[in-house]
Amino acid sequence: MLSSFSVVYRHKPIRVSAAAIFFFGFSGAATSPYMSLIGIRELGLSDAVYSVLIFLAAVVNVSASVTAGIVADRLGHFRSPMILAAIFGIVGFGLVYVVPTPVMFAIATLVLIPVFGTINSLIFANIRAVSSGMAVRELMAVNSAVRAILSASWVLVPGIVGALLIGQPSMLPAFLLASLACVVCLLLFVFGLDRLPPVQEGERQHYSFFRSIRQIGSASVLPRLLAISLISAMLHANGTVLPLIVTGKAGGTPADVGVIVGIVAFLEIIFILFWGWVEARTSILFAMVTAALIYCSYLVFLGLADRPMDVYLLTIVAGLGAAGIIAIPITYLQNLIADRAGLGSSLIAVNIFLSGGMASLMFALGTSISDYAGTAIIASIAGAIGVGLLWLLDRTPQLKAES
Repeated sequence: MLSSFSVVYRHKPIRVSAAAIFFFGFSGAATSPYMSLIGIRELGLSDAVYSVLIFLAAVVNVSASVTAGIVADRLGHFRSPMILAAIFGIVGFGLVYVVPTPVMFAIATLVLIPVFGTINSLIFANIRAVSSGMAVRELMAVNSAVRAILSASWVLVPGIVGALLIGQPSMLPAFLLASLACVVCLLLFVFGLDRLPPVQEGERQHYSFFRSIRQIGSASVLPRLLAISLISAMLHANGTVLPLIVTGKAGGTPADVGVIVGIVAFLEIIFILFWGWVEARTSILFAMVTAALIYCSYLVFLGLADRPMDVYLLTIVAGLGAAGIIAIPITYLQNLIADRAGLGSSLIAVNIFLSGGMASLMFALGTSISDYAGTAIIASIAGAIGVGLLWLLDRTPQLKAES
C-alpha cells in the first residue's frame, strides 16, 4: 500500500499536484471550523442569511467546477485554470482577514472561495491527464494516495491552527494562514508544472458548453452519479447526527465527539490506502459496494448506540467504510467520462453538492418521523438503495481494474 506514495513521488507533475492538494486542504481545514463563528458571531450575520450564503456558495462551487473542467478540456491543459483559481483563493481568504466586514465576507464566501474550491477537481483532472499512459491499477493507487494526503491536512491543520490562535480575541488570523496556503498552491502551479506546448487543433475535440452539460445528464452518467451521491450522502448525514447522538442518546460529552471524529479521521488515512489496494486487485464496483455496505452497518449500529463506549468501538468500522466512500468514487466518476479529464473530474464536485443536498433531505425526513438515532438508520437505508442502484447499473464489472 505504501508503494502508492512511491508512484506519486516518482512523477513530478503528480508530486506537485499532491503537494498542492495538501495546501488546498490546509486552507479549508484552517478556516471551515471558524466560518460560522466569524460570519455570525464576529460579523453579525443572521442564522438565516448565513445559511443562504453557504447554500449559494455550494451552488457557485459546483457550477465553477463544471465550467473549469469544460474550459480546461478545451485548453488541453490544467495549469492556467489552477493558477487562476489559486489567485481567487489568495484574494478571497485575504479579503476576509484584511477587511473583516459582512459585505467582504459575503463576497469572499459567495464568489472567491468557491472558485478557489475548483482546485480540488482540477488537481485530480491534472493527475488523470498526466497519467494517461499509466496502468489502471497505478492510477487507482495514485488517486488513493493523493486523497489520503488531502485527508492528512484535515487531520493535522485544525489542531495546529487552534494551537497557534489559542487565547486570541478573534479567529480571523486563520484566514491569513489560508491565504498563505493559497500562495503556496500558486507557486507550486507556476514553478512546479511545466508550460505545456499548445495542443494542435486536431488533437482535441471542441465540445460546446451545453453539450458538455448534456453529457453529465446522459443516461450513462446521471443514474450512476445519483447512486454514488446516495452513498456519499451517508457521510454528510453522519456529520450531522453523530454529535447529536453522542451527546444525546449515548450520554457522551462534546469532548467525546471531538475525540471520536479525530480517531475516525486518522483511521481514514490508513484505510484510504487499503481501499486503493483492494480496488486495484478486484474492481471498483466490488470495492465501492463493500465499503458502502460497511458504512451502512456502521450507521445502523450508531443508531442503536446507548453509551459513549459503543460509539468508540464503532470508530474502526466508521473509518473503514468512510475511507472507501471518500476515495473510491474519484476514479469511478472520472471513468464515467473517461475521454475528458476535466469534465469527468468535475463530477467529484457535482457528487459533493448532490450528496450534501440528499443528506439534508434525509435529516429533514428522519427528524420529522423519528429521532436522531432513527435518522442515522434512515441514512443507512438510503445508502443501501444507492448500493442497489449501483449494482444494477454495473453488475457486469465494466470498470474492473486492469493491470
